[in-house]
Formats: sequence, C-alpha cells, structure tokens
Amino acid sequence: MTNANLSRRQFIKSAAISAAAVKAPYVFAKSKPTLRVMGTHVTLQEELRQRAMKELGINITFEPKGSAAVLQKAASNPASFDLYEQWSDSINILWQAQAIQAIDVDRLTYWNEINSLTKTGRLTEDARVGAGDAPNKILFIQPDGKLGTTPTNKITFMPYVHNTDSFGYNTNVIPKGVAYETESWGWLLEEKYRGKVALVNAPTIGIFDAALAAQAQGLMTFQNIGNMTIEEIDKLFSILIEKKRQGHFAGFWTSVPQSVDFMVSKRVAIQSMFSPGVSASKAQGVPVTYAAPKEGYRAWHGVMCLSSKTEGRQKDIAYEYMNWWLSGFPGAFIARQGYYISNPQRSKPLMSNAEWDYWYEGKEAAENLKGTDGKITIQQGSVRDGGSYLKRFSNIAVWNTVMDNYDYSLDRWYEFLSL
Repeated sequence: MTNANLSRRQFIKSAAISAAAVKAPYVFAKSKPTLRVMGTHVTLQEELRQRAMKELGINITFEPKGSAAVLQKAASNPASFDLYEQWSDSINILWQAQAIQAIDVDRLTYWNEINSLTKTGRLTEDARVGAGDAPNKILFIQPDGKLGTTPTNKITFMPYVHNTDSFGYNTNVIPKGVAYETESWGWLLEEKYRGKVALVNAPTIGIFDAALAAQAQGLMTFQNIGNMTIEEIDKLFSILIEKKRQGHFAGFWTSVPQSVDFMVSKRVAIQSMFSPGVSASKAQGVPVTYAAPKEGYRAWHGVMCLSSKTEGRQKDIAYEYMNWWLSGFPGAFIARQGYYISNPQRSKPLMSNAEWDYWYEGKEAAENLKGTDGKITIQQGSVRDGGSYLKRFSNIAVWNTVMDNYDYSLDRWYEFLSL
C-alpha cells in the first residue's frame, strides 16, 4: 500500500469518527429511555401505559404476571425490572432478598398528600388496624436497616392503590344479608353451599379467606390470624382438606376473568372475589353482592418499589413515573374499577360528582357510571357494597401478609390444591 493510499484511508477513517462524534449527541437527544415495570394486571393496564408515555415522554414496557410469579422473579432477578408493582405482603421477601432499594421521600412530589392509612395504619383514630402486615409496619426503613413504624425519610415502597376484599355471592341463590351485621366469612364453609364455593388460588390471600371462614364457623381460633403457628396451619388445612373431599369446593380461580366466568356460568354461588370481578359479573346480569363481613375485611395495599439495580437516568425516570401515578389521572382511572388511591383529593377533580359520591362516599349513584373500559358497570340508584372509603377501611380483620411460616403454609396450600 502506498503512502498516498494510507493517508487517504486515514483521512476517511478520521472523517468518519468526526462525523460520528458530531452526530452522537443528536441521536442521544432524540432517543427515549425505556422504563421496565413488572407487576400484575391490576395496575399494568394499557391505557395507563399509553397515557404515562405520552405525558412523561418516555418508553414504558409492562410485564404483567400472576402474583406468585411476579414475586419470585423480582426477588431472584432484580436486574430484570426497574419498578415493581404488587402488594405489600411481598415487601419483607423483597427487602430481605435485597431486590429493592430505599425510596427517598424527598423525591416524591406528593408525599405530603398521602393520607394516614399507609403512614399510621388507619384513616381515623378509632379505626381497626387489622392483623398482619398493615402497611405502616413495613413502610419505613429504620437506621439499622430494619422495617418499622417510626417515620423516616427512607421507605420501601411508594403508597398508591389499595382496597378491601371479601367474598361475592349470588343473591338469586343466597338470600341477601345485612352488611357488617349478618354477612359472614363463615358462609364460605357453610354446609348448605357445598359444591358452589370457590377460593382465590393465591397462597398469601386464599389462606386468610379460609382462616377467617373457619374461625367464623367456630371450627378453630387463632392466637394471631396474621401470623399463624405451624399447629394452627395444620389444623386449618385438616378442615379444608376434609371439606374438599366432601366436594365442598367447585374450583380455585387464578384471575379476575376466571372468577367472573365462575359466577356467570353458575359454577359457583359464593366465592372469594376482587372488586372488578364483582362489577363485571353485575354487568353480565348476575346479581352479585360484595359482602361486608361482620368479622372485617381482608385488606391489601399496592406497593411500587425501586429495583436495587436501578441507577442513574433509569432511577430518575422511575421517580418520574412514581410521581405520575399520584398526579391525579391514575387515581381517577382506577377508582372506576373500585380501587382507592393514597392521595384521593388530587383525583377528585378528575371524577364526576356522581363517581366520587359512589366510589368514595358510599352514596347512591346519581347516574349510570362507566368502568375503565367505557362500559356502564354501575346502574343509577346503586349503592356501593360496604359503603364509604372510611367505613370500609375502619373494618379490617387482616391484611394480606407473608407470615413467618409462609414457606410451610405454601407447601400445605399446594398439597390442598393437588388432592
């Protein structure tokens, strides 16, 4: 190769590098960062993803899975997500696995608007906190790295979506009871409903529905229903296994659509249910009442957690997304499927007076109300089962919880299902 050819090649190479250097900032400026969010179908809804991408100017990918699958993947592979959305009963596992990092409350725009439910465990002074992992017990990171109720500026999760759960029953089959007076978890194990009962197939949820039912029937008692002993777990599953062998259970559902199918097909007359399933069943003509058990609700609190592997620009956009969730629209959106948000007053202006009165105040619907899909789910004149936000959250029996004997209860749960 001649010197001339060498010089020419060097010039071309140099020019190419220079051009790339000039172009690179332009390309970087035009590219959008991508936020990876892992969670369940409850909050990972397409309309929310599209709205957030438009308003934040970022790309967002959603990875929805079942509750157990989400928790397993997040705990074992924190590099697979930036933000995690699920329930508060997953916090202890994630924190101990070092899968999530502390969230700085100073970076949460609406932290001061978040109501007292998460921060103190109750909305009013006289409300029942409930057994198990009330959210305030696992929210604040203490100076020694443990979780506790003393407020600090470092938290394990950003509070957002939450609700109370119970069971739904078809009033064409089961006479309508009186909220907080005659409706009882014990109905799930009532002999006369044999063959028409279903439970949710989620070990950290279904076990409490079953435990509340067994206790309400007088079949056993618990020293602390939110943290059962090995002996209590064994006794509970002896009761459940005997019931199953007698044909008491018609099924175990794993998704809201499946729970709706169980009701609409008349496979069941009474079962564990979530709020959207009740609304969807009603929309299909089945008169389902969402019980307000006299023993109290099983409550849950949504958590938005930051992966321990998320840093730099990814962490910045994660905080942007967390703040967006409390900015108003998302709270109004999820209210239409029966869920509450931690700073409801910011969402109130984005809801009609009729929506706010029905979903939050427990008042009669002044007009037909639409769900998140735009279809009418609440008929004019209806009153929300269980009443107002304050009423429902003043009557908590137990929170969704991962107990000390969680692994053992998990083994017994799957043994129960496999019989």
